[in-house]
Amino acid sequence: MPFQKVQSEKLAQSVVKQIELLILRGILRPGERLPSERELSDRMGVSRPSLREAVADLHDHGLLITKPGSGIYVAEDLGAQYSPALTRLFATHPDAVFDYIAFRRDMEGLAIERAAKFSSDTDLAVVDTLFRKMEVAHTKRDPSEEAGLDAEFHMAIVEACHNVVMLHMMRSMFDLLQQGVFFNRQIMFIQRMTRDMLLDQHRAIICALQARDAPAARAAISAHLDFVETALLGQQKDERNEAIAKQRFEHAQPR
Repeated sequence: MPFQKVQSEKLAQSVVKQIELLILRGILRPGERLPSERELSDRMGVSRPSLREAVADLHDHGLLITKPGSGIYVAEDLGAQYSPALTRLFATHPDAVFDYIAFRRDMEGLAIERAAKFSSDTDLAVVDTLFRKMEVAHTKRDPSEEAGLDAEFHMAIVEACHNVVMLHMMRSMFDLLQQGVFFNRQIMFIQRMTRDMLLDQHRAIICALQARDAPAARAAISAHLDFVETALLGQQKDERNEAIAKQRFEHAQPR
């Protein structure tokens, strides 16, 4: 018979499983610092030796790292799904920008449809809170805060779809975007009219999501990314025209 005696699980393994799930579900993020050993053992109700054993196990599996004098951190490279060589190719070939947008259009469309169906009220509250922060940041002259919140807003929607594979895949893509690999996001927010239009697009996204209207939510995401694509094409054309104009100007100067 294929049955074995049931053995009670060691406390350390219970700690390992809990932290693994927090990382898998995206609650603990790459590079995030964990509470101190004392606070963590108190919160989890385990002894420090059991906690140290669990941390050592997670360290061996590449999920946690210990920085001397600083603390325990979630490994930063968990979000780095692309090799430096491939990242350099993304950054140096313009075609990658529009393939990236097409990829986002497809994946975020699926994500927001799932979020409209499966997200909890708390999930939607998180997305709404980020949008309210965007509204406040929108009033400021410096667009950097609004640009940063834009990425958080989109990731919160992915998190709300409750698919851990999609979550980690999209997080790695947004990490590249925040590093400026595909394009400088802040450029999108420089012009006031563009900023106004982007905010309106995010408002349409959150309204459709709160109504749990999956087709409307997907259409709003698609319209937003169509706008981003058109704006980037316009920027590329402007930059090309400016480069040609500078060549003409330099050629026209007295020799």
